[in-house]
Amino acid sequence: MAQHGHHVASSQKALMLEMKSLQDEPVEGFKITLVDESDMYNWEVAIFGPPNTHYEGGYFKARIKFPVDYPYSPPAFRFLTKINFQHNVQ
Repeated sequence: MAQHGHHVASSQKALMLEMKSLQDEPVEGFKITLVDESDMYNWEVAIFGPPNTHYEGGYFKARIKFPVDYPYSPPAFRFLTKINFQHNVQ
């Protein structure tokens, strides 16, 4: 059980540092917030369609769920907004 506690502490620290980095130096076209302020493992992502693309003006929501052993295991990512991916669009 001590190993689990170590993973929780290290993953929370890693996530806090990443969240702080994104707040201090935001990525254009993205906004990250916590789904619940008491849960560092669930992030909500707002993605704004980039200019000069077929998604310009779009607003897309997604969820990132981080595992307790993050960053050793990858997060799960899923879009909440239905997106029409069009391949070979010119």
